[in-house]
This record gives sequence, C-alpha cells and structure tokens, in this order.
Amino acid sequence: MRFDILTIFPRFFDSPFSYGVIKKAQEKGIIQINIHDIREFAEDKHKTVDDKPYGGGSGMVMKPEPLGKAIESVRLSNARSLVILTTPQGERFSDTIANQFSNYEQIIIVCGRYEGVDERIRELYVDREISIGDYVLSGGEYAACVIVDTVSRFIPGVLGNEASPYHDSFREGLLEYPQYTRPESFKGKRVPSVLLSGNHKEIEEWRRKESIKRTFLKRPDLLDRANLTIEEIRFIQELKKQNPPPFRVYVALVHYPVYNKQFKIISTAFTNLDIHDIARAGRTYGIRGFFLVHPVLEQRELAKQVLWHWTEGPGALFNPTRKEALKLVKLTTSLDEALYEITKTEGQRPRVVATDARPQKKMVGYQELKEKIFSGNEPYLILFGTGWGLAKHVIENADYVLKPVEGPTDYNHLSVRGAAAIILDRLLSR
Repeated sequence: MRFDILTIFPRFFDSPFSYGVIKKAQEKGIIQINIHDIREFAEDKHKTVDDKPYGGGSGMVMKPEPLGKAIESVRLSNARSLVILTTPQGERFSDTIANQFSNYEQIIIVCGRYEGVDERIRELYVDREISIGDYVLSGGEYAACVIVDTVSRFIPGVLGNEASPYHDSFREGLLEYPQYTRPESFKGKRVPSVLLSGNHKEIEEWRRKESIKRTFLKRPDLLDRANLTIEEIRFIQELKKQNPPPFRVYVALVHYPVYNKQFKIISTAFTNLDIHDIARAGRTYGIRGFFLVHPVLEQRELAKQVLWHWTEGPGALFNPTRKEALKLVKLTTSLDEALYEITKTEGQRPRVVATDARPQKKMVGYQELKEKIFSGNEPYLILFGTGWGLAKHVIENADYVLKPVEGPTDYNHLSVRGAAAIILDRLLSR
C-alpha cells in the first residue's frame, strides 16, 4: 500500500509515522508513506496556494491549480488509486470504511486547510470526502494521520497478529472486553478468576459478555451493528433492568389550551388510542410519568373509567403489560397542576419542552436536547398538543421548543401519538 499525503506543512509528519507499527511496516516495505508539499506545485514565485473566495467572505480558499497538479503528479497510472479529501463536510470515518480503503493500492490524501478547497477540486479529482468527527481542527493533517494508521492496521503483515484488527473495539459493532496482565492482584483489585482458569471456552464466553456489557454502558448506539444471538439480546434486556436510564422525563398530552382548525383556543376530547399508545411508548423509553391535561370534569371521569379498566379491572388481568404502561398516567386539570406534581416529586421545577408541527423561533434540535436530558441534571416535561397544536402562550412560556418532526418529504401531518413515539425515540433512545 502506498500513501501519498498532500499538505502545506510537510514537516508536520516527521514524528507521527516514526514510531510503532507504522514505522515497522515502512521498514518491512509493507506500506510506503510519501509526503508532498503542495507549494512545490505552485507556479508563482511566492508559491501561493490560497486566495480570497469569490463572492467575498472571511478566510482563504486553497487554489485549484497547485492541488490539481499535485494530485496528477503523484497518482499512479497503473494502480488502483483513491483520492481522499479531509473535510468536516465528509462522511464520518469508521472501522468499516478503513477496511474498505485497505483494498486499494494507493491512497492520496489531500489535507484541507483554511476555509476549504476550491469546489472544482472536489468535482474533478476527489473520490471520497472524509471527516474524523464533529469538531474543528487546524487542518486535515491530523485526520490524515488517523486515516493512515487505521487503514494500515487492516493491511496483512502490519500487525503481529493478523486477527488483531478484527478483535479491536468497533469491529462487529462491539467495544473490546476488559484486558488484564500481571500482577494478579493490584491495590486490592484482582484479575477475574475465569481468566486464570485455563478454560478457553469459558474465557471466550466471559469476554463476549463483557464486550456486550461495555458497549451497552458506554456506546449503546453501536449495538445496532452487532450480530447478537437471542441469548445475548436477553442479556441486554437484563442489563437494562440493572441500569435504568439516567434521565428524568415526563410527558403531558394537552387537551387545553389548544387550537382548532380556525386557530381558536378550544379543549379537545380524550382519544383512547392516544392514551394507550403514548403510555406504551413512554413505558418503552423510560419516562417517569404521563399527564393527561383536561379542565373538563366529565372528560376526566371518562378517562378514569378507561384507566380503571386496564389498571385494576378486567383489562389488567387480560393484558398485564398494558396495565404496566397505563399506570404511568395521571389526570390533571391544567399544566400548572402537572408542573406542581413533578416539582413535588423531583424537588425542582422541570424544564418544559413544547412540541409543534409548525416552525417556531429559537427552536432546539434533537441531539442538543438529548445531551441535556441525558446529563440527568434536571427533570424535563415534554408537551404534546392535541387538535391543531398548543396555544401560542404555552409555546412562548416553554423553556425549549423542539424542532418539528420531519421526514424526507414535505408532508407533515402526523397524529399526536405518532409524533410522540418518534420524538421519544429520538430523545431517549440509548
């Protein structure tokens, strides 16, 4: 494998590739790393590689002529080559992508700088755009080091153990199991006895379980990629019981004050499906309570009858899981009453999150709100409006207004129970 790195700071790479397995792989001739100074391909006497952007704006843009010449100069005509641009706009680099890249004979890495490269370089030369994370770096040189190191690990002969990269973290969607070495006891902490048993089957089973457990606790998002057995899925269910979610979230289905189609404030009637489905979604995602808000006594009495049937009456025996979900439901006359109940339980007022299908001012995104919720520092109450949505003053008084649920089309007319399930999944899934 040959790596050709195009950069305006060639001395940057003096150190990173001079140690460890990358150095040994170069000495063995398994990989070859060439560093090219883009300035050497500039034609003016000042070796200019950047210029002001057309249309104005801050910063500088890397010029197309030096970059184009550099790529054309280093690209091998008789090899399977790949041109990579390091950029925050690229696809997220991963173990899977690194393995794909290891099948090429030559990888050319263009290290982005300044405000980026001239768009025509992307259009004419670049095969893949790669980002190593959602954060800002001084330049693409750091990303180039990551790419070279990660890809090289999949090239036969680079690592001492050919199976090693396939047991590392992220392979098969799991983090690596805990590792131990001598001494057997360190400051009162002992090596797990199974690792000293000599029973290789039990050791492999222990490592697999610990790998699943560590992934569940630290990177549960990776489990979606993992190839798990039925027994392992059951093990994860046990882990969920032992490790309840860290957040404190409540939901309120508001029937007043909400709008009708003419945008007049009204109260709406309870809907059996809304109560059942939102309660079941809430139980699935670990909310602490589900408030049904309605000022009309007759409506609350009707809801009480439905809830009694499923939590204490015949329905409780017929469907125990439905009973478990509907026990989350509490009836209140107003939002203020729901806020009072949560404050009394949690010892602090919850942050109120309003939802609406219409765009609002100063909306919060799902990932930002999810990070706040998962910090566990404050309780949250998520409001879902019936009818044609929450009244304006309810939205204005909320601490956050969540961005509307959107799909790949311009159609946006979900039922409240459908929207609630999607929002809970986006905000509360591990």
